[in-house]
Amino acid sequence: MESDFWHERWQRGEIGFHQPHIHDQLQRFWPALGLGAGSSVFVPLSGKSRDMVWLAERGHKVIGVELSELAVAAFFEEAGIAPQRQQAGAPEVWSGGPYTIYCGDFFKFEADAVADVSAAYDRAALIALPPDMRPGYVTHLASILPRAAKVLLIALDYPEGEIAGPPFAVASDEVTRLCAPAFDIDILEARDGLAASENLRKRGVTRLVETAYLLRRRA
Repeated sequence: MESDFWHERWQRGEIGFHQPHIHDQLQRFWPALGLGAGSSVFVPLSGKSRDMVWLAERGHKVIGVELSELAVAAFFEEAGIAPQRQQAGAPEVWSGGPYTIYCGDFFKFEADAVADVSAAYDRAALIALPPDMRPGYVTHLASILPRAAKVLLIALDYPEGEIAGPPFAVASDEVTRLCAPAFDIDILEARDGLAASENLRKRGVTRLVETAYLLRRRA
């Protein structure tokens, strides 16, 4: 899946993956990470997610990385913030209020940018990637996060072949296979998510398991 795929999705407005509401598993399970106000949080493949607004309202500094300039611009516009833009190596840095979003390729994102983060939040990154890209994503995420960082990961699973992703189905056994080398894994909740996923129902998904995981970096 090349970068052009995502640029074209945003250009055509094909962003059914974007959710206008705050994810309820984020709201219920984020306190389990035990972060203090003022701590920094990393959101990979952030899009224009409103979940970042919720995190900022909890007192966090939010650092995102997003490939599409359209998505980054839309986020700041919808947040009512006029960002400063600064070129810092390959990615352009957009910053304003509690938000710093790097507009560039996650796989070229460097650890220095997230050296102070206490946690990461992944609701739409792992499931946005096809199978051949997921190992590289998890490996890179683990390599750039500080050792003490935690991750709240939300993944979806549905019957194979019902739709062409994204979002892709990522079952619990795959999460374990991908993440166990670098993280301890706790399942916080596995639930039926179909009723709340109108977009996926319309696309033909008949069963949907939505699972929230807490990942802890191993020393």
